[in-house]
Amino acid sequence: MIKEKGQNVLIGENVKFGSNVVIGNNVVIYEGTIIGQNVIIQDNVVIGKQPVRAKASILPDVKKLPPTIIGSGVTVGTSAVIYANAEIGEDVFVADLATVRERVKIGKKTIVGRGVAIENDCVVGSNCKLETNCYITAYSELGDFVFVAPCVVTTNDNYLARGKERFDKFKGITVKDGGRIGANATVLPGKVIYEDGTVAAGSVVSRDVEKESLVVGSPAKELRKVPQDQLLRNQ
Repeated sequence: MIKEKGQNVLIGENVKFGSNVVIGNNVVIYEGTIIGQNVIIQDNVVIGKQPVRAKASILPDVKKLPPTIIGSGVTVGTSAVIYANAEIGEDVFVADLATVRERVKIGKKTIVGRGVAIENDCVVGSNCKLETNCYITAYSELGDFVFVAPCVVTTNDNYLARGKERFDKFKGITVKDGGRIGANATVLPGKVIYEDGTVAAGSVVSRDVEKESLVVGSPAKELRKVPQDQLLRNQ
């Protein structure tokens, strides 16, 4: 159960806690949330928030989503927000000011850095590192041991929010196991970075990145193969 609880904590009905949970000040945990053991929830965190649909949103209106699940050993940093129907695996670290949207799944031991936004309907694998202020667009899928550097931008709409034909064509990015994206790179909708594919800092990915290839530039083109000592299987 709760080991420590700060001031002004609001806990909804039917919230389940494992042992040794520490909760900071001004925390809101919505009804039905499941929290494992040895979890640390720092000040001003919101867990289990139901999404609010903008009047102009093209997303379907969902009345109520299932509760959030937080695995054992998780740390949730100050002012982070985790929406309803998110599943956070064991030993995940969610840093200050991060946002994890609805229907997101995050695998064990992944680090979600400060200010990172993971939009709705994403899957993030285990042992990933999503660094400060990177943006993971909706409908994306990241494998295991994926590295996303600070300020990376990913996109899912080739129509730039105009034209009804776009409604059934949203497609996030895919990064296979061991894929890496350098700082301030941009990845366009639907592009795939295959196993150990690597994107250099500042590049614009406008086509798929082949397995074990290093791409550079705008548009990004293959420069060479990733060195053997950098491949995931050799770590």
